[in-house]
Amino acid sequence: MSQPRERAFTLVEVAVVLLVVALLLAGLSVPLAAQVQMRRHEETRRLLDEAREALMGFAATNARLPCPASAASRGEESFAPGGDAANGLCSNFHDGFLPAASLGLAPLDDEGYLRDAWMARANRVRYAVFGAGATVNGVANPFTRANGLQAATLAGLGTAPHFLILCASGAGLTASSCGSGANQLTRRAAFVLLSLGPDAAATPPPGSDAQRNLDGDGVFVWHEASEAPGNAFDDVLTWVPVNVLASRLVAAGRLP
Repeated sequence: MSQPRERAFTLVEVAVVLLVVALLLAGLSVPLAAQVQMRRHEETRRLLDEAREALMGFAATNARLPCPASAASRGEESFAPGGDAANGLCSNFHDGFLPAASLGLAPLDDEGYLRDAWMARANRVRYAVFGAGATVNGVANPFTRANGLQAATLAGLGTAPHFLILCASGAGLTASSCGSGANQLTRRAAFVLLSLGPDAAATPPPGSDAQRNLDGDGVFVWHEASEAPGNAFDDVLTWVPVNVLASRLVAAGRLP
């Protein structure tokens, strides 16, 4: 009679062990998922760094920055009707995509765009460049016009009131200001590279920090990732100040 009791006890032990293992695996799943997200953030930062260097190399070679790609330009820079390298008139200065095909970057998706480490179609790397008809020292679109920075002069670049603007929060933003001075990261970015992060396919709430990076006004928000209710933020950004771009062009003999 003892044998059946021993078998029943053994099955209970196995069930307990399986339960403990399941609990341990469940406890590990969250840290593992966090590690995967961390690796994707790190890989995306690396991709943006490579894209930044490719843009600087393009500027040193061509004496201008490329126009952003449009949604229909298959990763090539996109000029407005009547626009070209001579006048620097882009189809979309502040809300386009990285012209990865023009830059010769790889690997690209099947339409010529560079995607971040989350790899969805909505995760194509975005790129904004100062311009949209703005002038510096009387020169329109100086960053995308061939020899435009040279025509604007170093002195003119130094005295210009602002270029692309980066803010630490979306609170109080206008189309040309971060609001309070304490909210300002820089007013002097020549270009901005942007990844929309893991929730790229989601539509951000109106007025949120993530939505501010998509409104095309040349003012951007960057801060650490946040899960704040109604204002979650996981965008990844990098930018190059005008003085760094100018220094690269001086070294390449494109300035002054």
